[in-house]
Amino acid sequence: MDEHNCPGAFEQLVLPHLDAAYNLARWLTHNQQDAEDVVQEAYLRAFRFFSGFRGGDARAWFMRIVRNTCFTWLHRNRPLRDTTEFDENLLQPDSSVPNPEEVVLQNESGTLMRKALEKLPPNFREVLVLRELQGMSYREIADITGLPTGTVMSSLSRARDRLRQVLTGLMSGGTLASSRRTPALITELHVR
Repeated sequence: MDEHNCPGAFEQLVLPHLDAAYNLARWLTHNQQDAEDVVQEAYLRAFRFFSGFRGGDARAWFMRIVRNTCFTWLHRNRPLRDTTEFDENLLQPDSSVPNPEEVVLQNESGTLMRKALEKLPPNFREVLVLRELQGMSYREIADITGLPTGTVMSSLSRARDRLRQVLTGLMSGGTLASSRRTPALITELHVR
């Protein structure tokens, strides 16, 4: 019996990636409800076309479907809009930080990072989210976006540069605590 016709094979391969799918859709649509709708539609598309899945990286396969569904949805529902209001509470700060000063700095830098990501063009935001937030390899990102691996790498480099520029601009008008965090944020982006 073909693995793709076995009961439960689809769920075993796709369900573990729903959180990553939602995160990508959330960053691309900028709206929780829209992201949920996109992921649900992508899940149904993946189910419908699962017989065509030839093995390999199920996460990259599903994330490509989510990405394509998201862009189709955005084109259909927001043809003239690139961004919408962003919920600052979407990503919660790490609660395991013991030092109260670090918690304050982390909250400020997390908010600053979200604002900076929101200011990036969708193609830059997409590769950064897939690499930095989802931890995907260059090859996986290439599979998802349909770009050559070298293009993914150069896109990431340009996206990081643009993000550093946006962060620097945002921080120049920020608080003293944010200014102290500037080198660490920029270093984190440059090192990866």
